[in-house]
Amino acid sequence: MQIVAKDLTYIYSEKSKSLAVRAVDGVTLTIDEGEFFGIVGRTGSGKSTFVQHLNGLIKVGKDKGSLKIGEFDLTDKDCDFMALRSKVGMVFQYPEAQLFAETVFDDVAFGLKNFYPELSPEETTERVKTALTLVGLNYEEVKEKSPFELSGGQKRRVAIAGVIVTRPEVLVLDEPAAGLDPVGKRDFIRLLKELHKTFVKTIIIVSHDMNLVSENCSRAVVFDKGKIALSGTPKEIFSDAKKVAELGLDLPVTAKLTNDLKDKGIIIDSDLTTDDFIQKYLRAVKDKGGAL
Repeated sequence: MQIVAKDLTYIYSEKSKSLAVRAVDGVTLTIDEGEFFGIVGRTGSGKSTFVQHLNGLIKVGKDKGSLKIGEFDLTDKDCDFMALRSKVGMVFQYPEAQLFAETVFDDVAFGLKNFYPELSPEETTERVKTALTLVGLNYEEVKEKSPFELSGGQKRRVAIAGVIVTRPEVLVLDEPAAGLDPVGKRDFIRLLKELHKTFVKTIIIVSHDMNLVSENCSRAVVFDKGKIALSGTPKEIFSDAKKVAELGLDLPVTAKLTNDLKDKGIIIDSDLTTDDFIQKYLRAVKDKGGAL
């Protein structure tokens, strides 16, 4: 499902001249099916408001542009938002805080029963089992447990299972690695990549973590004051250190190292992923006879 926004605008407290805030200001953006896409920007830049449009949590206002996701026209008053939300899953920051049911099974099954009430109990059980297995949990071990008895990492996985149980084609995650230690972050990103290989065709992450974006995203945009200030591959976005700093963002580690080496006359032309940077660096070392 391709996502196409044209001149999308959203104004908080629009009727109040003194309180009105143009959170999204004429954004035009296309996200192609199959992308692992990043949306970054400082707090208040409009990125979270934008993504809340993607499954209708915020509706497209009259004369506020257009938004189409696959066959869904979100400006159409007859748009089937229930069907849309089964196809576009939204995972908020600290999703484990949204757990509420008495058992893990009931928590994961909740959305599925709402979206697909026609499923038989056997089909529901199979979907829940598959979702929990996909996120790396043992179904038999956790299904009857209270989600509140689980570790923090397990809770987050249960929360993700509750979103992917409907098998969405698009998965939007707001600060997906927030609060995770390095090992937890690594495991969580590995999970997202596994989901991307299965039924989740497009993954969109909203993040302040520039390393996360440079390491995993094929393309990204930077929001600033409700507009898109930069767009392109991580390599293209982070090539202008001055502009990135002006937008209130830091550079990923590989971009910083690339700039430091460039100041020393050593050009490393990598895509800013760690693996590619190391390979290019070692090649430069070899070309220099083992001394840099």
